[in-house]
Amino acid sequence: MELEKITDMPKATENASKRAEKRWYDDACGTALAMELVGERWSLLIVRELMFGPRRFGELKKALGGISANVLTQRLEGMEEAGILTRQKLPPPASVQVYGLTQWGYASERAIQELGRWAVQSHRHDTTLPLSAASLMLSFRTMIDRSRSGTVNAMIGFRLGDEDFVALVDAEGIAIRRADRREAATVFASDPVTMASIVYGGRPIADAEGAGSLSLSGDRALAETFVTLFPLPPKTGSA
Repeated sequence: MELEKITDMPKATENASKRAEKRWYDDACGTALAMELVGERWSLLIVRELMFGPRRFGELKKALGGISANVLTQRLEGMEEAGILTRQKLPPPASVQVYGLTQWGYASERAIQELGRWAVQSHRHDTTLPLSAASLMLSFRTMIDRSRSGTVNAMIGFRLGDEDFVALVDAEGIAIRRADRREAATVFASDPVTMASIVYGGRPIADAEGAGSLSLSGDRALAETFVTLFPLPPKTGSA
């Protein structure tokens, strides 16, 4: 069995290299190249999941509910070969392999945000569908209305499943990182879908609390203000 694994490694590397070098379009346009780099199914969502720091293979697979282990492996290999992400082993006591974006990989966030702003104008945008914690946090960085956030200068905390984030909100917008939520002035403990229903669906905080899907601690007035900072644009696409 071990011999089979060792024998397969060069083949896997060769396949990843071929994927990275393949041309979908005979076109010099940067947009065409971007599609070749991250246009395969799941690729851009993997980049999204890594925007808040390196993740383990299992963490990525859990966040991307419909992806198979085989496809995830292929996408990670292809994007590593292309220079979008890297693999590294964490030091003891963790001693596990994680995947993280390169500096160039992180630079794709602006493009992802612009695509998101464009797509939410479609009538097909459904805020009730499942989404990951990283997806929700990136949506906050994308949809923050700076004309509204200027009234806030505070740290907001989130406990989304087993993931913690803190967000600094001020006139500049919102800066989010993975960190201990307990340092925040107010903390939402919930799940991404519930939070999306409040922020983007207009669901009252009290309703989610009553249903047992949200626990709020700290400054309640700040929490009520926070959920109004992310207005969605009018719908313009066809249904």
